[in-house]
Amino acid sequence: MSINKYIDHTLLKPESTQDQIDNLIAEAKEYNFASVCVNPTWVSHAAQALKDSDVKVCTVIGFPLGANTSRVKAFETKDAIENGADEIDMVINIGQLKAKQYDFVENDIRAVVEASGDKLVKVIIETCLLTDEEKVKACQLSVAAGADYVKTSTGFSTAGANVHDVALMRKTVGPNVGVKAAGGARSYADAEAFVKAGATRIGASSGVAIVNGETAAEGSY
Repeated sequence: MSINKYIDHTLLKPESTQDQIDNLIAEAKEYNFASVCVNPTWVSHAAQALKDSDVKVCTVIGFPLGANTSRVKAFETKDAIENGADEIDMVINIGQLKAKQYDFVENDIRAVVEASGDKLVKVIIETCLLTDEEKVKACQLSVAAGADYVKTSTGFSTAGANVHDVALMRKTVGPNVGVKAAGGARSYADAEAFVKAGATRIGASSGVAIVNGETAAEGSY
């Protein structure tokens, strides 16, 4: 299996410097990853650096808590796209989902989908904070709102992706919506297990280790 095009090569730490972002971009070009996933402040820089590459620029919206207003998430989305983002990974309003405010959650997602135009939208449901029933509902609301992908995790909460959640999400959304497993893939074996469970994208800071058959250090996203 050629794993490189499954990988969103990720650096979202708040202390990331331009040198570290430039290294991420260079690695993404070298290994021909699907995208780099960076915070919005780096989108314009990454887009310029990757303009002669088929590596996409992915960014995060309402990150990492998902508790921004829908209007702010939509504005963030438009701003990111104007700066050169190709893909949008947005965080749902987790508290509203847990409170069963399903119309609110669906409309929150839809605000980002509508603001994104033809750009790819992945919906981060933060599986580690949800019951299986809530994971299923979050996936259903994402599909109803027109999202292209559902995604497990921000990497900034209590845990990242696991095979059970990826399989549950794939079963829920069916074959035509993407599933991104984020946080938890530190080796080729990890990534392969996620793909077999139904993932079509892997969010990882360990992309280079994964493609080289190595295991990244504990604490890698």
